[in-house]
Amino acid sequence: MQYKKAGVDIKAGDAVKRKIGEYVKSTFNKNVYGKFGGFGGMFRFKSKDFKNPVLVSSIDGVGTKIKIASMMNKYDTVGVDLVNHCINDILVQGARPLFFLDYIAMSKLDKNVVKETIKGLAYACKKANCVLIGGETAQMPGIYIKGEYDLAGCIVGIVEEGKIINGNTIMPGDKIIGLASTGLHTNGYSLVRKLLFEKKTYKVDAYLSELKCTIGEELLKPHKSYLTSVTHLLSSKFTIKAMAHITGGGFPGNISRILPSGLNAVLERGAWTIPPIFKFLQKLGKISNSEMYDVFNMGIGMILIVSKLQVKNILIQLDKFNEKAWQIGEIQKSNPKISNNPVIIN
Repeated sequence: MQYKKAGVDIKAGDAVKRKIGEYVKSTFNKNVYGKFGGFGGMFRFKSKDFKNPVLVSSIDGVGTKIKIASMMNKYDTVGVDLVNHCINDILVQGARPLFFLDYIAMSKLDKNVVKETIKGLAYACKKANCVLIGGETAQMPGIYIKGEYDLAGCIVGIVEEGKIINGNTIMPGDKIIGLASTGLHTNGYSLVRKLLFEKKTYKVDAYLSELKCTIGEELLKPHKSYLTSVTHLLSSKFTIKAMAHITGGGFPGNISRILPSGLNAVLERGAWTIPPIFKFLQKLGKISNSEMYDVFNMGIGMILIVSKLQVKNILIQLDKFNEKAWQIGEIQKSNPKISNNPVIIN
């Protein structure tokens, strides 16, 4: 018996690693220690900007959105999704990214899938000045279905201890700013796939006038990173009291994570423009309002909680960075008689 006969081609894996090395090394900077292909990625950090640096990490996967990539035979955007998702996760605590690790697993190695995925990872990392320091490509026949694969990643960032954003200073009267998403991001794709491709019989190349594009093009729109615009706010005169990345779990599941006890976040549904994809899905599936806001970002990828005195100027600054944003609600004292849920959507 040979390993190759069992479905794992080591030589093919080595060939792919040599190919993707070009993308990975294009993200390297002076802090990378060692070379590509080692057993572990090494990163040295020296900076006069940090007196008490705190490392911030996050790990996630692309999830069911990979199914859409497989249906479209287009893999260069899911890597962007993963990197930007992880960047936003650490950004809400005030951190900026240092390096990223990826994990790709499939039944049998597909050179094109791996190459295009790594290409997307490298692209997003370079835009964020983040090193794609390494990762792992695994072949596991019998674990993964032929033609499908999994993608996950881990990011490590840094923040000065005294500048960690944790929501401790949130008070009644503070305002909530919502930053526009680029569609679904990576949220709710299990529901979307069930609705569009199982309950209904849509094809990914079906053009919908409501969306002004095909279904596949809409569903593969990359997850947006808010690093540039938010980092600018953090390095200026503004005070961001808290941030929440609106990802899996929608509005209640994510905003409630940053609220101090005794406070509610009250959102006004009509305060921002909801993209057509959400209206289309809700109508098609007869989905309730509460379910939509529990599952999807509804056009808001991140929220900022700020003093009411700074709202106007913050919105002006965000506009200068071409960041579409709205004041979408405020913080109020909680009233248990009204709701046990700290996130109220009017």
